[in-house]
Amino acid sequence: MLSVVIPAYNEQDNIQNTTKVISNILNNEKIDFEILFIDDGSIDKTWELIESICTEKIKGLKFSRNFGKEGAIFAGLSNAKGDCVAVIDCDLQHPPELLIQMYRLWENGAKVVEAVKSSRGKESLLYKLFAKSFYKMLQSSSGIDLKNASDYKLMDRAVVDAINTMPERITFFRALSSWVGFETVKVEFEVAPRANGTTKWNFKKLFVFAVKSITSFTNMPMHFMTVMGLIFMVFSVGLGIHTLINFFSGQALEGFSTVILLLLIIGSIIMIGLGVIGFYLSKIYEEIKFRPRYIISKMTTVKKQKEENVSGKLR
Repeated sequence: MLSVVIPAYNEQDNIQNTTKVISNILNNEKIDFEILFIDDGSIDKTWELIESICTEKIKGLKFSRNFGKEGAIFAGLSNAKGDCVAVIDCDLQHPPELLIQMYRLWENGAKVVEAVKSSRGKESLLYKLFAKSFYKMLQSSSGIDLKNASDYKLMDRAVVDAINTMPERITFFRALSSWVGFETVKVEFEVAPRANGTTKWNFKKLFVFAVKSITSFTNMPMHFMTVMGLIFMVFSVGLGIHTLINFFSGQALEGFSTVILLLLIIGSIIMIGLGVIGFYLSKIYEEIKFRPRYIISKMTTVKKQKEENVSGKLR
């Protein structure tokens, strides 16, 4: 059985259409499946719509508040019952028809089928540069290539079980699903426009997500500060030698502006370094509290008398 995990946050405009599209595609191919929606603390009618269409094959979990997409994905992985599990966005920007190709590749032995973007779509130049820098930084520090990667993946039960055993609270699904290894096949897709509604991401949220992802998966920022310290140490030694030569040769100048600039630069580096260390300490503090990644407040229940009616609606 294929489990399709769909994180949803304020997606009332997409729930019914997404369910209909995915159900029809999988039914036409006679693939046994379940669809599992994870309502990430939506404040619109997302949960009410999930409840209204639930059947034995269409299920839902509701968080007590917004825990973020990472928490929603891991809740889906923990509660999926399938022999393989696919993670897909609710807005249909991940083409659902690609699920068939991914499923067939899994049948042929692939443990992870990863859908990668053939292009960045209609993203702004600033966003593209930011994404490219982020993935390049992550690859250089961890050795994992996530260029044009997405959360759109299909994983074997063995891979899902391996990910579910990881105890960390602060997670980065794209990197962790690659870190566990296993035989991986990549397929390309074009990013489709949103079917309905507007994106829930903006540059600020993406920047915060990038910082959390980098610090949760690599300690490169701390090494970067060490490198900066070494560079400025060499610079300081050179400047110190130059100053002493001028002093003993009687050519020393007052250099008040130079001293002020050096103090400002060194002070800035020190404060940035302390900030990086503080950020890592805060992550350690969050991890050792061992709070759950998410809290489920509700789960859908199937009423037999309405199952046939709901199935009729989705045809």
